[in-house]
Amino acid sequence: MASRKKKNSPGLQQTFDAIKDLIIAAKPQIDNPDLAARPILIEKLRQVSSLAESFAEQRTHSNSTGWLQLTDELDQEGVNLWNISGLVQKAPTVQGSGNGNSNVAALDLVAGLRLAAFRLIEAGLEVKPGIDTLVHVLQLASKTGATLSEAGSGDVAGTVLASAARYEELLRNSEDPEGTHRVDRACATLVYLSARMEAAWKEGNYSVASFMAQKITDDEQRLALLPPPDQERLACKLHEIGKAILKAHVDDSTNGSGADAVTWLQKAFAIADRIGAVSDDVNAPRVSLKIAILRTMARAYFITASYDRAEAALDELIPTIDALAAAENGRSEYQELRWLRLAVLKRRKAGDVALLDAFKSIIDHMTFCEPNITDILQDLRTLGNRNQHVLVADVHQYCLQQLLASASDRTLDAESVDRLLLSLIVHCSKDEDHTRAVGSVESVLTACCILTTSAAATHEADFKLLDLPATACLTLLWQYGDRHFAGKRFSLAADWYLVGTHALFQGPHACPTSGAKCFRKAALCYIEQKEYARATTVIRRCPVGQGPGHGEAATQYVLFVAAVHQAIRAVREMVKAADFDRKMLLLATQISHESEMKTVLITVLEALLKTLKFEKNSAGETAVEAMALIRCIIKLVGKLLLEPTANKPRLIETLITHFQTATHLSAKVLAQEASTQKALPLIIKEISWLWRTAYNSAVQCCAEWEQGNEVRISQLFEVARDLLTMCCEATPLDVSADVYLHLINATFSAVSGRVFAARLSSTDGIIDPARLRENATEVKRAKDSILAILRRDVITDADDIRRTEYFLHVLRVFEAEILAQLKEWDELSQVVGEVVDSGPLAVGTYEAIADILWAEPDCPINVQTDLPSIHRGSSVASRTGGKFSAILRASLNHNSLSVEKFSRWLRAICTVMLARNGPADRVKAIGYVEQAVSVIEDNCEGDDAYPVEERNWLLGTAYNTGFECLEASMLDEAKRWFETATLLCKFVPGGSERAEKISETYTHLLARYNST
Repeated sequence: MASRKKKNSPGLQQTFDAIKDLIIAAKPQIDNPDLAARPILIEKLRQVSSLAESFAEQRTHSNSTGWLQLTDELDQEGVNLWNISGLVQKAPTVQGSGNGNSNVAALDLVAGLRLAAFRLIEAGLEVKPGIDTLVHVLQLASKTGATLSEAGSGDVAGTVLASAARYEELLRNSEDPEGTHRVDRACATLVYLSARMEAAWKEGNYSVASFMAQKITDDEQRLALLPPPDQERLACKLHEIGKAILKAHVDDSTNGSGADAVTWLQKAFAIADRIGAVSDDVNAPRVSLKIAILRTMARAYFITASYDRAEAALDELIPTIDALAAAENGRSEYQELRWLRLAVLKRRKAGDVALLDAFKSIIDHMTFCEPNITDILQDLRTLGNRNQHVLVADVHQYCLQQLLASASDRTLDAESVDRLLLSLIVHCSKDEDHTRAVGSVESVLTACCILTTSAAATHEADFKLLDLPATACLTLLWQYGDRHFAGKRFSLAADWYLVGTHALFQGPHACPTSGAKCFRKAALCYIEQKEYARATTVIRRCPVGQGPGHGEAATQYVLFVAAVHQAIRAVREMVKAADFDRKMLLLATQISHESEMKTVLITVLEALLKTLKFEKNSAGETAVEAMALIRCIIKLVGKLLLEPTANKPRLIETLITHFQTATHLSAKVLAQEASTQKALPLIIKEISWLWRTAYNSAVQCCAEWEQGNEVRISQLFEVARDLLTMCCEATPLDVSADVYLHLINATFSAVSGRVFAARLSSTDGIIDPARLRENATEVKRAKDSILAILRRDVITDADDIRRTEYFLHVLRVFEAEILAQLKEWDELSQVVGEVVDSGPLAVGTYEAIADILWAEPDCPINVQTDLPSIHRGSSVASRTGGKFSAILRASLNHNSLSVEKFSRWLRAICTVMLARNGPADRVKAIGYVEQAVSVIEDNCEGDDAYPVEERNWLLGTAYNTGFECLEASMLDEAKRWFETATLLCKFVPGGSERAEKISETYTHLLARYNST
């Protein structure tokens, strides 16, 4: 032994001894369960690896061969430590709260053992190792580097993998002419590349990791030599890296790593797919690996918007998971894949067939519970927004079928069925294709009935729609029907009501009494649609009561209404028949009157009226008969209008139509009877009754009819006006003043209603010029008519005359308002001219017209201030006054304007005139200011005193205008303005001081004036 030591280099021997001492000290500590002692043990193992690496370095420089025996011992120690690392790796971990720390400590220990073992084996290598040795050492180096990288020792792992790179190069350059070691060399190289890839990835060196992965997958022949278990592990590593990249991309989409994740996952799938198709064992790890990779690939394609590839991946994946055991078929991750396929199809805007298949796959493999039903319904709402109504209805129907068919052991989630039914009804109501919507609801209800019947026959769980959900469904159906009914879509409303008569809602546990209500609603819809035969057919399907009598009263009432309408139609068709005899109508009149069927009676009377024939010799008598019929019809319509359930719009139209018919007939007959005078008294009597009835009806309607009937009320007043006019002109006797007053009232009311209706229609900013011109013509006609009556002096009472003049005042305001809207400024000037001689109300009329013009932004300023006016005692219109000046003049003439209002108008006039700043305008303005001075003198104090602020404004305006004229060398005008200002100083506070200032300026003015 001594001789042997002498042969060895002192450095190698000392290093060897230190290694041995450390190994001897470390081995007992490996089995120590105390985790606190692990760092000391790992440090000793690191020292062993460092010394072993130093030993290997020293021996390369040694000329002696005595170290060969030492290397054998180091190699043996390395093998022992490697084996121990395998035992530590297989040892069970301690359960409990410290499980994570125990795993980390075990991994660190394994990494330390493998590092020491590798370095010892490396130190014990022969100078020129063979292929077997290189393969073995390369595998050890690769595994050691991978373990160190996993343990977080990246720097140490890098040094080990650098050593592995040298051995890989030696192995690659070694000669193997017979290919004996081809498989071993390929496996070792792939293990090395895999370790380099994983270590680079964990260190964040993504380019190196990607390069290594590319080298692994490029050589398919070499990869095929790798055993299947190793290929599985390699695919798992590629999959884990791809998942990590994809997760980073999802967390931060700005890093743009989605395509990189796809590349890694494609490599992983290529390896997994190469291992083989699906094994006979459906739970084989290879199948699970392939499913996991395909699932991640599909998500990656979806996230990167590669929807075609995502669909292809899912199409390959879904059949695989569908083939798994039923025990795993409902796993949440598998359902997520089916939902993912649906999302992909929606993003690709696939057809309804593909989407329906995707929904069916989800429904077939889901558990029918509230959360899952909610997911289905929420997803269907997004499809409803895309107008895929057929698809949504089909999914609802399929889900209901599967839900009812899946019930067993007499248990069924009735709440889910109720939710699906309600959701389907709500969805179908939004479908623009009404026939399709109603058909979808009816088919689903029928399917529920069929499935319920078959379930009851096989003694399985049966479904019964209970009262509460049935009421909810019927409420929705009635709501949709009512909405269509309100929109006058009666046929569509009837279809929704008839859905409520389905057998599913008529069960003993549902709403058996709702069917009659639905039938009645549908029948009323058909009555409104004037399909009376169809209404009768529907109402006869309504179930009747079981006791004595003939069923519910409401049902019988609807039958009666339908019969009445059919009777009305029969009367109208009877008149058109070729063999019609007027006696038939007389008999029908008698029957209708005796049975008190007013609606039918009106129809019969209208038919009698149409059958009257006016002959030359008996035109008067026929006219009297026609008016008698019209009077009967009007009385009947008036009675029907008083009924609370009356169809007022239709009755109002009928009433006005017959009044207008009577008016035209009266005018025609009066023209014919003017010469004969045979039936004239009777006709005038009928006309008198008609105008009084029309007038009273119009007055009553003003109080009772709803807003929006202004035009109808105006038409009634127009009828009364026309009949009154005919009565006044045709009667040979003197007409009382009361009749003329009614004529004036009717004339004024008729045109007022039209003006008010036009105002309401223009509230949205839309003005109809044609309607305005028509109204303007009517207003002028009414004004002329009332003026003509006044001039005939048939009205003598002062109050009646005053009220009539007020009517004329309002009509002039109406006319001005309409002309201002039409921008007819010249015609408006004529209206203003008419007001001058209209008496005390002229001021109010002018003021109202001024308010209208002031609010018109398009009104020219000359129209506001220079409208032509007519002077008293002159027949020629001249532009000597203005709109506002006319108001002042009228107020002075009639003493009808307060001093305060006078001051406001005068200020407005002066402001406009001085703004124009023409010589004539300034002359007019100073004239109005001088007029104001005289008014102030008369109204200086008291309750009706001239406002102080207006006095100050007049003083300031007079002084400033005079000063401006002085600066412009218009001395005559300046003198007049300063004199007026001096007069105004008497009536303002502090007037003496102001007068002195004005006097100084005025003196200067006089000096200049005298010098000139």
